[in-house]
Amino acid sequence: MTESIQVGGQAETCVPANDRGLTYGDGLFETIACAGGRFLLWDRHMRRLETGCERLAFPMPDWEPLSSEAERLRADQSRGVLKILMTRGDGERGYRPPEQTRLRRILSWHDLPEGEEVRNRCRSGVRIRSCRTPISIQPLLAGLKHCNRLDQVMARLEWRDESIAEGLMYDPEGQVISGTSSNLFLVREGRLFTPKLSRSGVAGCMRAEVLDTARTLDLHAEITDLGRADLEAADEMFLTNSLFGIRPVREWDGVAKIVGPLTRRLQARCASAWPAFSHEPLSSP
Repeated sequence: MTESIQVGGQAETCVPANDRGLTYGDGLFETIACAGGRFLLWDRHMRRLETGCERLAFPMPDWEPLSSEAERLRADQSRGVLKILMTRGDGERGYRPPEQTRLRRILSWHDLPEGEEVRNRCRSGVRIRSCRTPISIQPLLAGLKHCNRLDQVMARLEWRDESIAEGLMYDPEGQVISGTSSNLFLVREGRLFTPKLSRSGVAGCMRAEVLDTARTLDLHAEITDLGRADLEAADEMFLTNSLFGIRPVREWDGVAKIVGPLTRRLQARCASAWPAFSHEPLSSP
């Protein structure tokens, strides 16, 4: 349940009908977990938002009010989810952006998903499937968390089975890119692999954290093209996301996968620093 919403630093629930984020998807967003009274991976989220602003030719946001507004929304709550939505603001009809852009910040606070089912998915792993809907190739937008998510919406329409936690998306050339709302990692012979995101997909903040953690553990971690044959040959498979951390995969397209030692090692390392990502029961706030 949404607790509160701010638009431009004010308690609002509406935006103008001519907001370009609404009319054209002309915007960016970040979804940030909060646990223990702090925003997790905040710096990574802000760097990705900054990269998105540069790529979309947005004026650079004023970071201090953004941080203050986030803290004001959090208030005295130690756990939750902060969503930051940033659009190009108001505009006339037509794709051409206005000469003077006034960014619109929309911040909202939500409950952090938790409970036994959430914890069990992190402990025992999840079932996932492949999607028929391809993910678009667009190098100019690759890596960004922009507001046009219709590829993911169409893919998510493909299943209603609650026992399926996620769907993998492939580009038109058959390379696996990511889940609808997560990044993918494979483990084979003790080595870690994740899809290349130079032409499509979102460069997840938790994905970056796992890659950095792998380097500190002297693990081989490779960003490369991956297809169905690589998924079939993988010893272990896991998903990453800023809200659930590392989630093992126990079944993909009916093929059983083990929840293996490398996945568990990375889970344990991340959980020691970010309690929201733990696969053990979380303590009360």
